[in-house]
Amino acid sequence: MAAESADTADERLRVNLLGPVEAGRGDSPLDLGPVRRQAVLAALVLRADTAVTQQRLLDDVWGDNPPGTGHRVLPSYVYALRRALDAPHTAPDRSLIRGVRGGYRFVPEGVHTDTAELAERAALARDARAAADLPAALEQLTTALALFRGEEPLSGLPGPLAEAERRRLAQQRRALHRQRVECLVDLGRHTEALDALDALAATASPTEPYDEPLAALRMRALYGSDRQAEALAAYRQTRDRLREELGVEPGEELRRIHQAVLRHDHRLLLGRPSATSSTPPDAPRTPVVPTRSGSAGPSRPTLNELPGDTACLVGREAELARLTAPAPPDAVSVAAVDGTAGVGKTALVVRAAWTLAAQHPDGCLFVDLHAYGGPHDRVSPQRALHRMLRALNGADDELPDGLDGLGGLDGLARPDAAAELGELVAAWRTATSGLRLLLVVDNVRAAQDVRPLIPAGPGSRVLVAGRQRLPGLDADVRLTVEPLGAGEAVGLLRHLLGADRADREPEAARELARRCGGLPLALRIAGARLQSRPTWTLTHLIGRMPDADRRLGELRAEDRSVESAFRVSYDQLCPDLQHAFRAVGHSPTSRFDALTPAAMLGRPRADAEDLLERLVDASLLQQPQPGRYRMHDLVRALAHRLAATRPAETTSARTAVLHLYTAAGRLASDWGPQGFPTGPRHDSAPLHPPRFRDWRDAADWLDGAGGELVDVVAHAATAGESDHACWIAEALVDHLVRQGRYHECRTALKLALACVDDATDRRMPSSLRNGMGTADFYQGRYRQAHDWFTDALRAARRDDETREQARALAGLGAVQLPLGRLADAVAHLTEAAELGARLDDDWLTGMTTCNLGVIHAQEGRHGRALEHYAAALPLAEKLGSPRLISKTLCAAAASHLALGDHTSARDALRTAAEQASQAGDPQLRATSLSRLAAAEHGRGDLRAALALHHEALATLNEHSSTTVEIEIRSRLAHTYMALGRHTEAEAEFRKAHSLPGATTHPLAQS
Repeated sequence: MAAESADTADERLRVNLLGPVEAGRGDSPLDLGPVRRQAVLAALVLRADTAVTQQRLLDDVWGDNPPGTGHRVLPSYVYALRRALDAPHTAPDRSLIRGVRGGYRFVPEGVHTDTAELAERAALARDARAAADLPAALEQLTTALALFRGEEPLSGLPGPLAEAERRRLAQQRRALHRQRVECLVDLGRHTEALDALDALAATASPTEPYDEPLAALRMRALYGSDRQAEALAAYRQTRDRLREELGVEPGEELRRIHQAVLRHDHRLLLGRPSATSSTPPDAPRTPVVPTRSGSAGPSRPTLNELPGDTACLVGREAELARLTAPAPPDAVSVAAVDGTAGVGKTALVVRAAWTLAAQHPDGCLFVDLHAYGGPHDRVSPQRALHRMLRALNGADDELPDGLDGLGGLDGLARPDAAAELGELVAAWRTATSGLRLLLVVDNVRAAQDVRPLIPAGPGSRVLVAGRQRLPGLDADVRLTVEPLGAGEAVGLLRHLLGADRADREPEAARELARRCGGLPLALRIAGARLQSRPTWTLTHLIGRMPDADRRLGELRAEDRSVESAFRVSYDQLCPDLQHAFRAVGHSPTSRFDALTPAAMLGRPRADAEDLLERLVDASLLQQPQPGRYRMHDLVRALAHRLAATRPAETTSARTAVLHLYTAAGRLASDWGPQGFPTGPRHDSAPLHPPRFRDWRDAADWLDGAGGELVDVVAHAATAGESDHACWIAEALVDHLVRQGRYHECRTALKLALACVDDATDRRMPSSLRNGMGTADFYQGRYRQAHDWFTDALRAARRDDETREQARALAGLGAVQLPLGRLADAVAHLTEAAELGARLDDDWLTGMTTCNLGVIHAQEGRHGRALEHYAAALPLAEKLGSPRLISKTLCAAAASHLALGDHTSARDALRTAAEQASQAGDPQLRATSLSRLAAAEHGRGDLRAALALHHEALATLNEHSSTTVEIEIRSRLAHTYMALGRHTEAEAEFRKAHSLPGATTHPLAQS
């Protein structure tokens, strides 16, 4: 059994990120493709077992510059990764990369990743050190460090996520090195410890020269090696650097080690220090204040007004690193931190302040301006300055003349307050000109409230926190604090509730973290409620939050509530912004651009964008990428509550945005707006002015919604807008099918079909069924498509809907062709073409004429087929439909190929491939490229044919039909055979034969 287990483990998939990204199974490496594809894999693996939206992946890998076709690129990357990583014949629902709503999830079962092993080894090392088992800890740390390969993790990967993870993993690597050195020193292996320290110094970070714990370890290792003089020299070197470059003295621990070296304290230096003998690395230490040059007597005691540090700050390592990074010693450094209410801004800046406290020996001050409190709670700059001067000087009589008593004034209440503020600022700058201070200013609303408070002393730092972004403040660092990720939110819950209680319900813990939206305030309130009710389970609390509105009510504990925190921000908005806030709360998608509120508010796009940007500045909206906005779930719940008090306003905004999606879908469709004879464009309130330039503009806007288009239909259905639910689902059919998003298409249509009885548009029962048939037909589900088209035809005849009869007949004709019912296909298509001509429907007439040509071609009558294609092409060109043009040319090229006219086929297919690309149809483009490769093969240019086949394969994605892939791989195999590359030809034939449908595909049998 042991041998079998080892063999199984050896055959497990391995994914390694702690160096260049690589994967393998057994001894066989796997080809992961180009670096951006590797970056997509890394992003999924780093968030294993967590749903990652397509938009998040685009943000992770491309940052602020995503490709214009990003939502079409990602599926092709995922498709290629599945082909590389999954075992042969793995079903999509068993793949390592599972499709979830709007994104993907990496399932780590049975996969070994070096990052997971790193976390496990680090945890085992911590446990061993806590149990005083130093040899075991050393072994785990050594093994953990050996997992790192090369100079840096995720080597060469692009994107913000890879960059952030490289920094995080580099910090972890240094921390593990330090822990290993501690073990070596405590075990008395001083020479090895010095070697390890020298190796660590070779990869030193910019902050390493100020790393006092490392300096203490070096001194202990030198002392243990009988090199006391070098240990003392190491102390002097560190002390001089701290004094000269940071203006501080060494900390208590380093000075204690220095004294121990002077006293030859073997017990402290050579024995393992007790748990209480050293300050924990993350704990703040009281700084030692050097005596000022020229001052007499002892130095003044340090002034420290910082509030207590929070016991648990989860998931803020990157933000903390930015706030505590070295700053220029000859200037005042200002960092501005913003974020929505309850996101943990104060906790973050207080932790950063305690971390920086030792570098500011002249004092640490804390001022809360209470900008989001009541009018009587707010602190003006005058009052703040008065209080800080009092704290700095220690007594009222030390204030400058004429300024005593000013602290009672608020704002500019007195006529001469501005002049007095100027005098107070001058006094503050004079008092601080020779000091190195740390100032934290919390709950700030405007830059003008902070600017007077900035101290003058070089090397001083100011940390500013508030909900409002402060573009008017000159800041060296600007940081927006986002809600916690899923894993970090669960980690905070585990800390609040205790690991035992949280881990008893791991799924419920994840769901509770999701319902709290990763907001620390919400998580702490939920934790407090569970702490005060020990009989409640996490599942019980979740059950009390069935919707967003109830969630706000449950997230309340005594005087703390999420709703009141957000409500204060809303109340301080001007009326226009309040209106915009209520409107975007009813956006049917979680992410949106300025066009959505422009329609909802009836304003120009530029005006709407200005309103959105101001809501971002107020931290009531987030901006995950330029031009795209989103609202936190709990903030959206507040917007819903506020909008409910204005039903007429809400109805108007909702109708406008649903009109917008209907118009976009119809314009983006190959049918064109004229192909939809009923709907909102005939209402008394049409969409004015037009929001889209052309069909491409509309299609690109719909692409921006990613996987959330189904949510638009659901939004309309839930709101009782049955007609709009049907119209939007109908309008999206062509757009979704074109991209191979069949599941989304069918889901939207099913939602609409549930509303059809309540809709007033009697065309919808047949139209939606035609849409279902279309989705099934293009996915190769021909029997299901036949049933839907039959139902649609029955409904259209019952309701006397001629256009839908024609479409149902066209669909039946198209689907009977692959089912082998050629006579029925010809009859149905001929009748559909006649109805289409009578209706003056160019799209319907052109499509059916083209399909009649396909039937003639299948029966070997290629000359007759080309006549039909020649009749269909002008109709497609008249419509300006690149998809119909491409399909017609692609079909015509197949007949040219059958007739041996490879030059005509090549010319037609070049245009077909270009038109398919313009249409955003990857499957049609892949088909065009593969047939173009066949034309080049026929003309004797085998190299060009090979390149085109591979380009066609790269165009496929997870939504592509296997029939198309069979066709491409079979042709590619024939090209390999012609080149004499028999091994590669055989491999492609095997791949083609392994795909569903290969047994009946003519090319796979040739």
